[in-house]
Amino acid sequence: MHKNASFFTLFISLLSLLFIVVVVSSCTSRKKRTAYTIGFSQCVGSDLWRKNMLDEMKAELSLHPGVNFIYADAENSSQKQITQVNKMLGDGIDLLIISPNEAQPLTAIVEEVYNKGIPVIVIDRKTSSSLYTAYVGADNYELGKMAGQYVGSTSKGPVNLLEIMGLPGSSPAIERDRGFNEGIRKFDNVHIQTKVYGDWLKQNAEVQLLKIKSTLPGINTIFAHNDVMAAGARNVFDSLNLPKNVKIIGVDALPGASGGLQMVADKRLNASLVYPTGGKEAIVTAFKILNKEPFSRENILQSLVIDSTNVQLMQMQWSKINGQQKDIEKQQALLAEQEQVYNSQQEVLNIIVITLVLAIVFGGLAFYFLMENRKINKSLEAKNNEILEQRNQLIEISAKAEVATEAKLNFFTNISHEFRTPLTLILLPLEDLIAQTKNISVQSKNLKLIHKNVIRLLRYVNQLIEYRKIEYDKLKIRATENNLVPFIKEIVESFNDMAANKNISLQFTSYTNSVMAWFDVNMLDKVIFNLLSNAFKFTKDNGSIKVSIKKSTGDDEVLIQVEDNGIGMTEESVSHAFDMFYQADSYSYKGSGLGLSLSKEFISLHKGDLSVKSKKNQGTAFTIHLRLGDSHLLEDEKSTRKEPIENVYEQEKIYTIAFEDSPEEQNTLAYGMVKEQSVLIIEDNTDLLSYLTSKFETQYEVFGTSKGGDGFNLAFEKVPDIIISDVVLPGLSGTDLTNKLKSDIRTSHIPIILLTAKGSLEQQIEGMHSMADLYITKPFNFEYLNASVQNLLKNRVILKEHFTSDIITAEKLPISKSLDKKFVNDFSGIVEQNLSNDKFDVDDICQIIGISRVQLYRKVKALLGCSITDYILNRRLKKAKYLLNNENYTISEIAYMVGFSNPNYFSTVFKAKYDCTPSEFKKKTLLLVDINK
Repeated sequence: MHKNASFFTLFISLLSLLFIVVVVSSCTSRKKRTAYTIGFSQCVGSDLWRKNMLDEMKAELSLHPGVNFIYADAENSSQKQITQVNKMLGDGIDLLIISPNEAQPLTAIVEEVYNKGIPVIVIDRKTSSSLYTAYVGADNYELGKMAGQYVGSTSKGPVNLLEIMGLPGSSPAIERDRGFNEGIRKFDNVHIQTKVYGDWLKQNAEVQLLKIKSTLPGINTIFAHNDVMAAGARNVFDSLNLPKNVKIIGVDALPGASGGLQMVADKRLNASLVYPTGGKEAIVTAFKILNKEPFSRENILQSLVIDSTNVQLMQMQWSKINGQQKDIEKQQALLAEQEQVYNSQQEVLNIIVITLVLAIVFGGLAFYFLMENRKINKSLEAKNNEILEQRNQLIEISAKAEVATEAKLNFFTNISHEFRTPLTLILLPLEDLIAQTKNISVQSKNLKLIHKNVIRLLRYVNQLIEYRKIEYDKLKIRATENNLVPFIKEIVESFNDMAANKNISLQFTSYTNSVMAWFDVNMLDKVIFNLLSNAFKFTKDNGSIKVSIKKSTGDDEVLIQVEDNGIGMTEESVSHAFDMFYQADSYSYKGSGLGLSLSKEFISLHKGDLSVKSKKNQGTAFTIHLRLGDSHLLEDEKSTRKEPIENVYEQEKIYTIAFEDSPEEQNTLAYGMVKEQSVLIIEDNTDLLSYLTSKFETQYEVFGTSKGGDGFNLAFEKVPDIIISDVVLPGLSGTDLTNKLKSDIRTSHIPIILLTAKGSLEQQIEGMHSMADLYITKPFNFEYLNASVQNLLKNRVILKEHFTSDIITAEKLPISKSLDKKFVNDFSGIVEQNLSNDKFDVDDICQIIGISRVQLYRKVKALLGCSITDYILNRRLKKAKYLLNNENYTISEIAYMVGFSNPNYFSTVFKAKYDCTPSEFKKKTLLLVDINK
């Protein structure tokens, strides 16, 4: 009995503890922190202006979570605003922020709130009483004065001005008008022709202007008290077809699609004065007051003029601020989510506590379910591990497939480049030889024959992509009926010279002189050539190669066999012989790994087969099985036009050129007399590099290298006049090299020509995006390349002439590259700022710009065509000439003003430049002025 009572007492105690914990946790999670209640009654300004003020307040309030913010818009009604303030008093606000619609009607209610001990912040405009806690707003008088001074200072000639004022009797309208009149007082050419009240609204301003439209043609300048009315004025002038050069100045310069900033940017307004909303400052001041911190009672906001000279900068700053505000809002959203998660977790914790207590009370039942739950968890964990293992396997398989796909794409890109480079080396000297031997018939004939085969080889490079077409079933054969024996024999005979050179016995046999079969001559010749070239590759000197045509036992197909006694293949190599991109590691000859795979596909398109038998160190035999007749072919696979059998003996060079000895690498630096201009050539193929060096070294000083990194360093070391670079380079690619050089102020002026085998439109666009000046695809004509080099250098000379004109301004510089333009602007600006400093020299410029003395000399020489000293001297004399023409300074004063420490030396230099002394020049100027009068 005692034990039961003790258990019952423990049970009651646990339940009580559970109840207390749940209640405390629930109260804690639901407690809200509403420290202050701030009321804001708004009434002043356009919809956009009010929206921006409210947005600023909300942005600042986001830094003070837990504040209860009551907002009311009186919609330009003083009576409605009074009602709203009374309601806020009933809601128990801790502080009132008010933007009065009118001064006198709102004075009483503001005084009532203030006398009740509630702080009042008056924003934008004051009431008729001084009973308020703080004021936040701009000085409308100073703003109007600033507008008047801007109109007067930026206008030339008579100014007939129309002023569009705000609401009659409102303090901003009165103060802005008074300040504007004060601002234009000192400008005799500015006259206010008429004034109208637009009540701060666009529609009202348009109505008032249309009432006086007869006087508008004489108006050339308009000052509106806000941007909304200014926009209305522009609409009226456009609707009446009045001149568009009327200058319109507004006030507010608010951001946004319809704000003053955008209207200035769109040139609908000539200028707008920033009128800060004060939303942020009002909230900051409110919290200082509520937190009993020191604050300023009068918070006057500053303004400035926004026109075409700074509107873009202001828009950029606003976009950045707007972006930061959005980031803050996102962070607040995340915090709200975290708070929601916390509340959820608190509820879960409560449930856990309840469950825990119940688990103690009902221990036995809970223990049973716990054991069952563990069993289920173990089962789920095992299944989860199995799923994870399968997922990892899938990821590994996917990665391997991705690597294989990437290898295929890289292959087709690289092989195209490797083929086109030797083609360029053949075509360039070949075209030179053809031009030199036009009158020598034998040599001309042979060279044209070579040229024909080079073009044919170029066609084969393009046909390499046909393999991709086979993969997608897009390549179709064009079979014609031909005699197979002479076709094969002619191909075999084209290898006789190579067989003789290697002392290899080359034999051709056929069971008959005529075997008529249907096949595509342009596919089968590639297959035969590929098999024969492979046989010669892997057959040592003094070996033997046999080509035979046999008839099958069933008389329904013909067999073409290419057999050699070369090094043979292992069983593994035989099993992978027709795999795409496969290359045996033991072979000393490396190809593309595509020839046999492509050959088998070509034969498969003929509904035939290609097989191989081989033994290591004994030899290899490839056998082509071609079906006789045409019943196995579709109608669209047969051609009614007889395809000509090409002369194929020349193709031997195509398949053997890779094994001929290449000429020794020549020194890529051309030595000799230093030329006036220099060329840097970066080409990974040493033969092409040597050829281009030999062609260009007669006209230019040539620097050459085969590596992108070395070329990058040479560009900074030599600072050449032009760079010719391949795109595919070891280490640093041509496009990356171009990007780096064009992005560096030391080399951005150097023209760059990219040579590449990547000839697609997308690849050419990519090359031009790298800021290259010209993009030439291989193979190319040397005369075209040479003419392009001369043209780019000639254009550079023309740019120098522009740069060295009498007046150098950013608007007149015909510079296509932004870095060159920036350099010239910075350089000329530094010189202009220091003309009066007689100790100013080249080292000062180097220190300011941040480049070495040598690089600065070369850069200025390349862009301006003169030395730095000559440029500075020329600018000093030009400024002295201007001062002599337009100012009343003495000769000595002018000499010191343009950086000459000795007036006598100044006179000497001036006379050497203009053939007269400064005094004589000034007398001539005065004489001309008198004559003109």
